[in-house]
Amino acid sequence: MRGFGELEQAIMDVIWAADEPLAVRVVLERLNRERPQQLAYNTVQTVMEILHRKGWLERAKDGRAFRYRATKNREEYAASLIDQVWETGADRTATLVRLFDELDAGEVAELRAALAARAEEGRA
Repeated sequence: MRGFGELEQAIMDVIWAADEPLAVRVVLERLNRERPQQLAYNTVQTVMEILHRKGWLERAKDGRAFRYRATKNREEYAASLIDQVWETGADRTATLVRLFDELDAGEVAELRAALAARAEEGRA
C-alpha cells in the first residue's frame, strides 16, 4: 500500500471531517468550494469507488445514490504509512528519534502523557 494520491487525500479529508456518511454530490460540492478548477462529478465518483475497493470507504445505498463513510480514521491512515516505513527495513529507533526531533515541546509532552497512560493501562 502507498499513500493516497492528491484527490484521494482531498476526498478522505472531506469524509473524515463529516459527521455523517456523504453522497458523491456533497463531496464534490465541498471539494469544489476550495478549487479554482472545478472537478467533474464522474471524476469524484470514480475516485470514491476506488477508495471503496481499496477498503478505505464503505458505502450504503440511499435511493439511487450511495452514501460513503470512512472505514478507518486519519490516525489509522497515518499509522499505516509508518508501517510502510518499517517494512522497508529502516532502523526503527533512528527513524523515531528523527521524527521526535521534529516535535515541539507541547507535542513531546502530549506524547509522554500518552505513553504513560498506555503503560498504566498495561499494569491494570
